[in-house]
Amino acid sequence: MHKLNIGIVGAAGYTAGELIRILCNHPNVDQIIAQSESQKGKKISSIHTDLVGDVESEFQEKLDIRELDVVFLCKGHGQSQTYLAAHTELYSIKIIDLSQDFRISGSHEFVYGLPEMSRKWIRKANYIANPGCFATAIQLGLLPAMAASLVHGDIHVSGLTGSTGAGQAKTATSHYSWRNDNASVYKAFEHQHLREIGQSCDQLNPSFSGRMNFIPYRGAFTRGIITSTYFNSDESEAILKSIYKDYYERHPFTHVIDHNPDLKMVTNTNKALVHVSKSENQVLIITVIDNLLKGASGQAIQNMNLIFDLDEATGLALKSNVF
Repeated sequence: MHKLNIGIVGAAGYTAGELIRILCNHPNVDQIIAQSESQKGKKISSIHTDLVGDVESEFQEKLDIRELDVVFLCKGHGQSQTYLAAHTELYSIKIIDLSQDFRISGSHEFVYGLPEMSRKWIRKANYIANPGCFATAIQLGLLPAMAASLVHGDIHVSGLTGSTGAGQAKTATSHYSWRNDNASVYKAFEHQHLREIGQSCDQLNPSFSGRMNFIPYRGAFTRGIITSTYFNSDESEAILKSIYKDYYERHPFTHVIDHNPDLKMVTNTNKALVHVSKSENQVLIITVIDNLLKGASGQAIQNMNLIFDLDEATGLALKSNVF
């Protein structure tokens, strides 16, 4: 297979910077063309300063479709649809969208790109809708139980995310002076990722009729997500652990572990760690991921590997920053 030429639209943000950081060392990638109207003509490393010495090219105003095998869309939510409507020629190559614009089924033949649920469909897809970060963490905590119809009643979730989850644009709640030594709830019961999570639950278990109650929190750190999910189930803890370990046995990045995980075990990696326990009839699932990697750019590259029939883990052997 020839090496891939990559286009990145909206390449000045956090997720694009992570894409470039990983792709510039990917063994099956030839060149990366980064598009940004706001930064055109500037060196990529002047914006993504962690790439100094690694990437010497500049941001381009436009992409030349003739040069590309795949394009990653890293524009804001609601902007991918508009961009593709104005650049329909991109439908002739592979597309991986990191916004929420195409995550709901029926959206222009986009396949929902959660490999732990949809790997066989991803391999056949031309267009991938990359899942949301909270959606990834919550679903990885639920997939085995939902697939085995083990969830009874409502599902309750709380989740804590770092400031990079809000994107690079400056806001009052991402400002250091406000965020440091602070925490707050936002979008309680109405987070935008609930819709894609519900879609997956319906796909895995159409008879499930419970409600999902989700309380997200902003944390005083930069990257990472931890979610705690609990629900009623009649199965024993031992059987639940066995079901979870069997489900994820053939998935290289999701690991079921027997001790309580923390964020430093996954930051800077494409890993997801899942811990299963039970107290009386309540099952508790704790999940940790890096919101910028398994929750965004790392998973997008995982999807790219699948649609080009590469080993799923290629280029993603990343070590966590424990210290």
